[in-house]
Amino acid sequence: MKSYFAEHAWLGGESCASNVRITVDKGSFVSIDANAAPNSKDSRIAGVVMPGFVNAHSHAFHRALRGRTHSGAGLGDFWSWRTLMYQVANRLTPENYLALATATFSEMALAGVTTVGEFHYVHHQQGGKKYSDTNEMGKVLIEAARRAGIRIALLDVAYLHAGLKDQQLAAEQNRFSDGTVENWLARVDALGAPSTTHTIGLAPHSVRAVHESELAFIAKHRNGRVVHIHVSEQPAENDACREATGRTPTQLLSDAQLLGSFTTAVHATHLQSADIDLLGQSKTFACFCPTTERDLADGIGPSESLVSAGSPLCLGTDSHAVIDMFEEARAVEMNQRLITNKRGVHRSSDLLSAATINGASSLGSKKHGLVAGAPADFISVSTNSVRLATFDPANGAAHLVHSATSSDVSDVWVGGEQIVSDYKHRTLPNINESLRTAIEAVL
Repeated sequence: MKSYFAEHAWLGGESCASNVRITVDKGSFVSIDANAAPNSKDSRIAGVVMPGFVNAHSHAFHRALRGRTHSGAGLGDFWSWRTLMYQVANRLTPENYLALATATFSEMALAGVTTVGEFHYVHHQQGGKKYSDTNEMGKVLIEAARRAGIRIALLDVAYLHAGLKDQQLAAEQNRFSDGTVENWLARVDALGAPSTTHTIGLAPHSVRAVHESELAFIAKHRNGRVVHIHVSEQPAENDACREATGRTPTQLLSDAQLLGSFTTAVHATHLQSADIDLLGQSKTFACFCPTTERDLADGIGPSESLVSAGSPLCLGTDSHAVIDMFEEARAVEMNQRLITNKRGVHRSSDLLSAATINGASSLGSKKHGLVAGAPADFISVSTNSVRLATFDPANGAAHLVHSATSSDVSDVWVGGEQIVSDYKHRTLPNINESLRTAIEAVL
C-alpha cells in the first residue's frame, strides 16, 4: 500500500480540494481524503491531481499527418484529406506501425492520457491479403500501448462497403475489410479475452461502410462489448443515407437496435432534432473531437442539445493534429460560445468529466476517477507554469479547462505505477526522436 499527499486535487465539482491524501493498493484507489494532515510516509505531489485523461477516439497512424495536411491553398474538405490519409495507411506494416503507435501512445502518456480508445481499421496487408495471424495489426496496437504504459480499448473496425449503394471498396480500402460481417466478427472473437490493460470493442466504421442488416447482426452478437461508430460527421453522409434508406444515420442505428449506453456516436456533428432525441433517450454517448472537426472543416456539433437530451459527452483527439485533452475540453465550450453567443454553456467540471470519467464509461469501464475502488490512473498538473501560476482552487475546474495545456502535465500513474515522472516518460525517454524516425518510415 502506498499513500500520496497532494497539494490540490480535482474530485468533481467546480472547485478543487486541498491537502488530499490518496491511498493506493494493488493498482486501485483505497481512499481519497481531503483536508488531511501529511505524515512522513506520504509521497508529496505538487500541483493538482486529477483522474487520467481518456482519449475515447484515436487513429494512431494519423499522427504521421501532423503538419502535412493543415495549411495552404486547395486543401479541399474531409474527402480530399482522406485521400492523403489513405496513402499513409497503405504504407503501414506490423514493424513500422509498432514503432509509430508506441511513439504516439507515449506522446499521449506525456499529455496525461492513461487510456486510449483506438479505432483500428488497418487489419490486413496492402491489397487485402491476410497476415498469417489475421489479428497481427491489432496485436501490434495492444503491444504498443503496453510499451507506452497506458491502457487500450481496441475498437476493431468493420469496413465492408465503400458506400450505401453497395459500392465496391476502392483499392486503398481493401486492407480494411474482412469481406463479410460474419468474417469480421469471427476475427474479432479470435482476439481472445481482455486483460487488466486492454479490452476489445466493436466498431462498425459508419453506415456507409456497414449496412443496416449488418448493423442488426452486430447488435445481436456484440456479447456485452461496447460499440463505437462514426455518425453524421459530414452532410454528404446524411444525404447519401437518406437517399438510400429514407432515414438519417442515427435513425438507421436505432432501427438496427444499436443505440444505447453501450454505444458511442463519434463526431455526431450534423444531427436533426429527432436524432438528438434518439441519442439522448437511449443514453448513447457522443464523442466529440473538436480539433480534428475544426481541422477538417467538419462543423460544430450540438453538444449543448445532446447533453440536455441525456447523451453523455466524451472526447477524443482523433487525427492527432494535437494531443491535448485540455484543448479538446476547452474547445467544446468555446465552439458553443461562437454559435450561441452565450458563455458558460457547459460547466467546467462537466468538461473535465467528459475528458476523463465519461470517456472511460464509453469504453466499458465500470469505475474511473479519484474514488475508492477505481483503477489508480491519475495525473499531476503543475501550477508552476505561466498558465497556472495564479491557480485558484476555488475555481479549479475552470482554471484547468480554460488555461492548462498538455505541457502542464508533470507526472502520470497508470494502475498505481508511475509512467511519467517530472515530464519524462519512463521507458521512452526520447519520444521526439522516436516520433521522427517512425513517421519518416511511413511517408
